[in-house]
Amino acid sequence: MADSAGKRPPTPAPASGGGGMAWKLSLALFVLLAALLYKQIQPPAPEIVGSPGGPPVTASRTKLKDGRHLAYLESGVPKEKAKYKIIFVHGFDSCRYDVLQVSPELAQELGIYLLSFDRPGYGESDPDPAPSEKSIALDIEELADNLQLGPKFHLIGFSMGGEIMWSCLKYIPHRLSGVAVLGPVGNYWWSGLPSNVSWDAWYQQLPRDQWAVWVSHHLPWLTYWWNTQKLFPASSVIAYNPALLSEEDAKLMEKFGMRTYMPMIRQQGEYYCLHRDMMVGFGKWGWSPLDLKDPFAGGEGKVHLWHGAEDRIVPVILSRYISERLPWVVYHELPKSGHLFPVAQEMADAIVKSLLLGEQ
Repeated sequence: MADSAGKRPPTPAPASGGGGMAWKLSLALFVLLAALLYKQIQPPAPEIVGSPGGPPVTASRTKLKDGRHLAYLESGVPKEKAKYKIIFVHGFDSCRYDVLQVSPELAQELGIYLLSFDRPGYGESDPDPAPSEKSIALDIEELADNLQLGPKFHLIGFSMGGEIMWSCLKYIPHRLSGVAVLGPVGNYWWSGLPSNVSWDAWYQQLPRDQWAVWVSHHLPWLTYWWNTQKLFPASSVIAYNPALLSEEDAKLMEKFGMRTYMPMIRQQGEYYCLHRDMMVGFGKWGWSPLDLKDPFAGGEGKVHLWHGAEDRIVPVILSRYISERLPWVVYHELPKSGHLFPVAQEMADAIVKSLLLGEQ
């Protein structure tokens, strides 16, 4: 209300004394809580391999152009004598030692050189300060060049490493002789996926995993806190929840789960391997595998997609749809298998024969 002179009354000043003190205390409490929250959601610094106080370097490593190191493991026949050179890309919570176990007999018979490596942040490979679905493909290309694999090579990727195969088909198709995509993780937000397909796959996950994946996509800055807090269940994949295992996976888990090198996998910090994997894998891509064109239209190679029908970790639904939309993908669905089918006896040789020789 205006006064008799038509002027608005002056705004009252904050009360002095007790009221002012209460306001200052409230502000201080807010700042303190904000600082505590910020500290909670910030991951600790990585324990860089080879740095003072960090884990020791025990692996063979190669230096990339940006100064980072990738640790690697070679197996099979010497690359100088190899007819086929294959790079294997490991999955979530894994490392270079989880390479596909191709039999020595087949490696010798076909002349196979096999290269596996710790993806950035895993094992003894330095974390990537700005990882993306593109950067890992370029890392693989540079790794191949550093180790002098020649102009072309084959790729095999499993689980989260399987998803990376789509990135390699987009960014380095000119370097590839053939690709095997094994039980690939799918991004529920890829463009071109019908909503019914995405939702069907989404609800195949446990509710706690739906939340963990949702946070990774929509609130990536909260991923570390979400998967380390104790207020409610976080990712069941990180926790190795047995509810995720199919009947066949439960049998194979004894072989896969009893890895003596498991502590080494996360030694640089879970955020720099597991959480960043989730942030990239389920993040906001600017493209979709459904946009890809056949990189081997001339018939010089093939893309093979394998998935277990009983997979409870990575729903098979997305792989089925992608194989229907991309007719140049050779699809292998294993009716009784779960997620860990590459670990099953003789599966590694079957996968490699299919990739290199076209055997079904």
